Amino acid sequence: MKTIVAAVDFSDSMPGVIEAAGKQATAFGAKLHLVHVVEPEPTYTAYGFTPDEFPAMHLFQEEARKRAQARLLELAEGCGAEPVLLEGSPLHALMEHVKETGAELVVLGCHGHGMVASLLLGSVAEGMVRKAVVPTMIVPVRED
Repeated sequence: MKTIVAAVDFSDSMPGVIEAAGKQATAFGAKLHLVHVVEPEPTYTAYGFTPDEFPAMHLFQEEARKRAQARLLELAEGCGAEPVLLEGSPLHALMEHVKETGAELVVLGCHGHGMVASLLLGSVAEGMVRKAVVPTMIVPVRED
C-alpha cells in the first residue's frame, strides 16, 4: 500500500479519522493525503444573475477557501501528511482524487445523523462505500 487518503471535514469525526489513517499509513509505510473539499461557489445563472452581482458570496467563498487551506496545513504538519484542498462536490472530488493518485485506502468519518438526515442530505461516507473502487474505512465519531 503506497497511498492512503483521509477525508477531513473539520467535524467531530476528524480526530478519529486522522488517528486511524495515520496508524494505517505507519503500518504500511504509505504516504498519507489529508483531503478537504470546499463546495463550489453557488451559481445564479439560472436566475439571470452573474457572480459579480453577488460580491459578498464571492468574498465568503474566498474566505472559506483560505480558512480551509490554513486549517488543512496545520493538521497536515501535525501528522506528517500531504494537505490536499479540492473544490467541488465532496463525493465526486474525493473519488476523483483517489483515482488520480492511485490511493489504495480511503478513511472517512461517520457522523451518525440517522436515517432521515442521510436520506435528505446524503452522506459522503455512504456514497464512498456504495461506489467504492478501493477499500474504504469508516470511523465513527467518538462518544467521549
